[in-house]
Amino acid sequence: MPKKKISLEDLGSMVFSTDPEIVNEDQEDDISELLPGEQRLRVYKDKKQRRGKVVTLIEGFAGSLEAKKSLAKDLKTLCGSGGGVKDEIILIQGDFVDKIEKHLLSDGYHLRK
Repeated sequence: MPKKKISLEDLGSMVFSTDPEIVNEDQEDDISELLPGEQRLRVYKDKKQRRGKVVTLIEGFAGSLEAKKSLAKDLKTLCGSGGGVKDEIILIQGDFVDKIEKHLLSDGYHLRK
């Protein structure tokens, strides 16, 4: 069933609606996906606030949450490690900077230091 589009003027004094059928027409339904060649990612390792455990972080991925989770899953499988998406950053447990950089470059992503 299609969602009802509604403008802010139609809401009057209502600020928030719990009706799942109402969608603000100013919102985009889709976040446009950038091609790998159009993205500049930063890959680095970190162990701050992680009780000395090293993790590899990937910043700068522009895309939907599902696309980030998909890339995180691919990288976790590549490295045989755990991880996930947290605060718009892809996190892979362990020091896999070189391996991830080679994989991302082969997929066409641009890396920045």
